[in-house]
Amino acid sequence: MQSVFSNRSRAYRGALSLVLPGALLCAALASSACNKSSSASTSTDSSAKVEKAAAPAATERSTEATGAAVLLPPGLEKSTTKASDFPTAKIMTTGLKVDDDSVTVGILHSTTGTMAISETGSVQAEKLAIAQINALGGILGRQIKVIQEDGASDWPTFAEKARKLLVNDKVAAVMGCWTSASRKAVLPVFEKENGLLYYPTFYEGLEQSKNVFYTGQEATQQILASLDWVHKEKGAKSFYLIGSDYIWPRTSMKIARKHIENVLKGTVVGEEFAPLGNTQFGSIINKIKLKKPDVIFAAVVGGSNVAWFKQLNAAGVTAANQTLLTISVTEDEVLGIGGENLTGFFSSMKYFQSQDNPNNKSFVEAFKKMWGDKSVIGDVTQAGYLGPWIWKAAVEKAGSFDVDKVVAASPEIEIKIAPEGYVKVHANHHLWSKARIGKAKPDGQFEVVHESELIEPNPFPKGYQ
Repeated sequence: MQSVFSNRSRAYRGALSLVLPGALLCAALASSACNKSSSASTSTDSSAKVEKAAAPAATERSTEATGAAVLLPPGLEKSTTKASDFPTAKIMTTGLKVDDDSVTVGILHSTTGTMAISETGSVQAEKLAIAQINALGGILGRQIKVIQEDGASDWPTFAEKARKLLVNDKVAAVMGCWTSASRKAVLPVFEKENGLLYYPTFYEGLEQSKNVFYTGQEATQQILASLDWVHKEKGAKSFYLIGSDYIWPRTSMKIARKHIENVLKGTVVGEEFAPLGNTQFGSIINKIKLKKPDVIFAAVVGGSNVAWFKQLNAAGVTAANQTLLTISVTEDEVLGIGGENLTGFFSSMKYFQSQDNPNNKSFVEAFKKMWGDKSVIGDVTQAGYLGPWIWKAAVEKAGSFDVDKVVAASPEIEIKIAPEGYVKVHANHHLWSKARIGKAKPDGQFEVVHESELIEPNPFPKGYQ
C-alpha cells in the first residue's frame, strides 16, 4: 500500500508543477500578503477547564472553550479500558509522545490571516471531539493532550509548524490544514517524517497519500455531483467560472470545465481567478453581467467571500435574477458575509447545520454549549470533528499508536455518530459520503434541497486527470 500511496502523491505534485505553475506562484504571492503575525504554540490539556467567557463576536471567534461540562454523543458509554491493559512499551515503538497517562496530538490551522474565517470552526470542532473522547475515558486508557499551532494563512508557515509538531513535539497525529496549498506544503513533511494528518476540507482530488486521511469530499462527491444537479434541476447550459487563485480553485475549475463541456455538453462563457485575499470584484462582476450565464460556479475562498458576495448584491446580482452555485461557502463564511448577501444562492456541501437527524442535533447542542449559542457549524467544521473520532477508532482497532499500524487498521472503519450521517473510511483514505445542495436563507443557515445516495470516493476519476 505504501508504494502506491507515495507514488500517487509524488505524481500529483509533479503534475501540478507542470500544469499549474501560475497558480502556485500566485498562491505564494498571495500568502506573502496575508497576516503573518507569529503566534506562540499553546499546549493544553483539552479536559482542563478554563474561565467561562462571553460568546465571541462573529468575526472574532475564540478557540478557547467556555469551560462548561462537555455534552457527549448519544449512545456512547465511558470506556473501562485502563492504560495498564496496554503497556506503553508495546503500543508505542516509534518515539511518539505517548506515556502511561496521555498521548499528544497537534492541531494546525490558521487562526490569523485571510483563512481564519474558514479555519477557526475546524479548531473548535476538533477540540470538541477531543474533549468528548477524553470524557469517555480517552484512547487506550490515556487522555489526549493538544499542541495547537497557527498556520497564519501562510503556506511556508504551515510546513514549518508541521515539522515542529512531528520532529520536536513527536505528536501521534495532526488535525489540520484547510487550503490545498497548505496541504501540499505540509505533505512532504508528513511523508518524510511518517506523520499522520487528518485533513478536513473538500478538495480537488487527484491525490492519495499513505500519511493523510481526507475527511472532506473529493471532486466526484462535490464538483461533479453539484454540476449534474444544477444542469438537471435548473436546465443550466452556460457557466461562468470564478475562483481564488491557487491550487484548489484552479484544479477544480479544470475539472468543472471538462465536465461541463464533455459530459453536460454545456458552455463555459468566462473564467476568472482573483488573488487569495482579494477584495475588489467589480470588474469581474461587470464581465459576468455582460455574459449573462445560466450559472455562476464559484470557488472564492476565505475572507474574499465577504467582499465577493457583498459586491454582487450591491451590483444587483441576486438570486432573483441569477443562479449561483458555490463550492466554498459554508455557515462559517456566512458569519462574515451576512445571510442577506447570499439569500437564495446555492452551496454544494456534504453537511449543513440544519440537517435533521439525531446525531446532528446532539452535535449542534454540544458545539454550542462549548463555543457559545451564536456559534455556527459549517461543512469543514463537521469534517474536522470526524478526524479525532476516526483516529481513535483506528488506534483502538490497531491496539497501537504507531503510525503504520494505525494506517493499516483504518480502512472500513465506520463512524455511526457522524453529524452528516453514516460515513466509512475507504481503502484510498477518503470517506464514503453523500452530496448535498443547500439554499441560503437570510438567517445564515441553509435549506437542504437535494441529497444524493452514498457516494464511493474516487480521487482519480477517469477522464479528469
